[in-house]
Amino acid sequence: MFEATISINHSSGLHARPLAAFVKLAKSFASEVQVHNLTNGKGPMNGKSPVHLLMLTAQQGHVLRIATRGADGEEALKSLVRLIELDFAQESSHDIV
Repeated sequence: MFEATISINHSSGLHARPLAAFVKLAKSFASEVQVHNLTNGKGPMNGKSPVHLLMLTAQQGHVLRIATRGADGEEALKSLVRLIELDFAQESSHDIV
C-alpha cells in the first residue's frame, strides 16, 4: 500500500471539474484508490467513484490522505498527488508523473 497526505488548494475543492479529473485519472490505473478527508473525518471513500468522493465534502484547504493498493499503486499515487498539486490541471492521465 502507498499513501500520501495533501491539501486541496483549488477554489472549488474536490467538486465538479476537479472531481471529474481525479476520478478519470484514478480509473486509468488498475490499483484500488481510497481517499480520506482528514479535515472532517470522512472516509475512506472509493477514489474511482464520483458519488463517494462527493460525500467527502472536501473543500479548499482540506487535507486528504490518498491510499493506493495494487501493482501500479505507486505510479497511481504519484499521478493523483501531482494532479492535486497542479490544481487539477487538464493533462493526459499518465503524463502527469
